[in-house]
Amino acid sequence: MRVFVTGASGHIGLRHAHARLRGHHRALAAAGAEARPGDLDDLDGLREAAAAADGVIHLAFKHDLMGAGDYAGAAAADLAATEALASALKGTGKPLVTTSGTLMLAFAGITGRPGTEADFAPGGPRVDAENFVIGLAERGVRSSVVRLPPIVHSPLDHHGFAHILIGIARQAGVSGYVGDGANRWPSVHTLDAARVYRLALEGTPAGSRLHAVADEGIPFRDIAAAIGRGIGVPTGSITACDAAEPFAFLGAFVGVDNPTSRLNRPMTEQSAGVAPVSVLDAMCLIHFRRGWPGRPYPS
Repeated sequence: MRVFVTGASGHIGLRHAHARLRGHHRALAAAGAEARPGDLDDLDGLREAAAAADGVIHLAFKHDLMGAGDYAGAAAADLAATEALASALKGTGKPLVTTSGTLMLAFAGITGRPGTEADFAPGGPRVDAENFVIGLAERGVRSSVVRLPPIVHSPLDHHGFAHILIGIARQAGVSGYVGDGANRWPSVHTLDAARVYRLALEGTPAGSRLHAVADEGIPFRDIAAAIGRGIGVPTGSITACDAAEPFAFLGAFVGVDNPTSRLNRPMTEQSAGVAPVSVLDAMCLIHFRRGWPGRPYPS
């Protein structure tokens, strides 16, 4: 099966391609993949590559734009890229697997209980792309969306939220949380997330939403405490109003309560091997003990 993967040099893309090296294009080539350099603004290139493939996994996102504070711009670029990919697949029955986030459920007002795969928001940044992809099921595309939790952890993580939080704590000299820190964030290991994408590509029914979630909800104060222990700084509470300055673009997210259900399908529970793996243990092992220090953000 010839699969076009956007963002294939990222940490989930590398896992999907079974390349564990850090050489990006060379690693992909060693795994039997053909590298196609490009970016999300090359809509014609995206259409051409999608048309030539048997299926598409869309992982790429403008993290640099989001990190600069333009989340709406990053989401708009993602929607445009998704529409370009879809235009080449309509009526073919081929699979298109795209990416969204569990945090979108909290912004849709789903709080006080775990968000499920059946929950969705009517619209908004990045949600518009998710809903568009689900609608492609009626247009001859075996479409599905993988919702990633805010913490996707592994040694390949160099720009994810866990990595950024560690860098912020290093810069500030304190590992912070909002209020009492009782708000919860879900998490998953990169390898388990990659397996969910693969299974979505190979057999998920059209119009499916999948939660790539292992830990359903970790109190944010526990995440902050693990970071503090790992880099040797104290933890401390800040108010929601003060979160924007130390947390930069993450200020809008760090106080969000986002408990999220695990995958609601026997194939994902059993075949993907997604099992609760403590993000606290993983961060200590990966980012601290193995010499993966959080690079200060912004770099």
